[in-house]
Amino acid sequence: MLLAFDVGTSLLKGGLFDRGGALVARAEVPLALTSHPDPLWHESDARGWVAGLAEATARLGVAGAGRIDAVVVSGNGPTLVPVDGAGAPLAPALTWMDRRGVEEARIISEKCGTPIDPTFYLPKAFWFFRNMPRVYAEARYFFSCPEYIAYVLSGVPVTYLPAPQFTRYIWEPALICSLGMDPAKFPPFMPSGKILGTVSAAGAAASGIPAGTPVVAAGPDFIVSLLGTATVFPGRACVRSGTSEGINLCSRTPVQDRRLLCLGHIAEGYWNVSGMISTSGKALEWFKNAAGRGEMSYESLFSEMENAAPGANRLLFLPYLAGERAPLWDPNARGAFIGLTLNHGTADMMRAVAESIGYAIRDVVEVMEETGLSVHDLRITGRPSRSPVWNQMKADIVGRRILVPATADSDLAGDACLALRALGDYGSVAEASEAIVKIGAVFEPHVESKGLYDEMFTLYRESYRGLKSVFEKLSLPRS
Repeated sequence: MLLAFDVGTSLLKGGLFDRGGALVARAEVPLALTSHPDPLWHESDARGWVAGLAEATARLGVAGAGRIDAVVVSGNGPTLVPVDGAGAPLAPALTWMDRRGVEEARIISEKCGTPIDPTFYLPKAFWFFRNMPRVYAEARYFFSCPEYIAYVLSGVPVTYLPAPQFTRYIWEPALICSLGMDPAKFPPFMPSGKILGTVSAAGAAASGIPAGTPVVAAGPDFIVSLLGTATVFPGRACVRSGTSEGINLCSRTPVQDRRLLCLGHIAEGYWNVSGMISTSGKALEWFKNAAGRGEMSYESLFSEMENAAPGANRLLFLPYLAGERAPLWDPNARGAFIGLTLNHGTADMMRAVAESIGYAIRDVVEVMEETGLSVHDLRITGRPSRSPVWNQMKADIVGRRILVPATADSDLAGDACLALRALGDYGSVAEASEAIVKIGAVFEPHVESKGLYDEMFTLYRESYRGLKSVFEKLSLPRS
């Protein structure tokens, strides 16, 4: 049996897989909501990740499941936590949404000649160095979310490396030194899909996973989801839906465009061209709560949303509630409704928020195709992928076929692929992915919606350009 976990922003998932890659048991544990002490700050308690993993382990019945051949943990990123010599967190983790390190990112970008976003790992570590010197001084290691849990389990400090090209977006020793920081605080790289160690006695006590179980290096959730959706052939794109949205395209060739990230693919020999949307499901959750519908199920929400016509009665929403990453890379971007009138109701506003995620995905896809790449289909995953209404909406807006894998938890399925490769069951992670991933549903774009959504998408792009300077002024400190 294989044991897989993925730590999300608000939910930790666990799964037991057999050696054939079939999901045998599944559990999920809610995590405490992240705190937002400042509009740019998004923090999480790393201790809750370990407690949640232990609870998920118990719910999966691992104690009576027989031999566990390997455990793999993926998680949200880029999220960073400083820990002391005993492995205890010294401060709240700065989540993938945290953008406080704007100045730190600017300094790093100038030094390395590569655009570095405030959400990336190194700007966060540099922020601790510049703003919380005591925490920095006491820190033994800086870990991402899944690496911290792997350290708790095994006592082995590593930094996951899905492909060699990731180092410039994580950290490099020379750059760390140039910033005045100590490279020893940054664990060595370990390729994804390799056994990094085994569960220690202390790790077993903390998690309920048997001591001696091999621990396999994984990666951030958006990387392992490529395997869990079989996005391992050029032209296939994975859209990882959840609190945020990541669009990752498998390509034969690299691209150079500042609006996109281009990294080596976890499937050897290919490239991963990607763009990340900061708030997607989070935007819908925000509106649900702001509209007094916090207790409403998402099924009911989408049912009500269907009462609004496509195009939301010509209402647009910009979903930049925590700045925006690709393709804008603008930490000052803000959310906004565009075109409100007395004729608009709650259903129109809800639909506008949902449609905005489709426009944001299309924005990334069109930039990808401007570079000469082709996007054949979108393989969607995550909790929002369970909504046929939202899937069809995205297919119509983006104008691409949406494929939904039979195993909705692609991050867990991707973890299983890594474990099977590490154990030698397959010759490559791509081979494992093609063997175990099955498609459960297909959504074709409706031709009759094309003209409307082409027009609304053009207005969506124009709205941001028209408001960009306003957003910058709103983001200035109060005088």
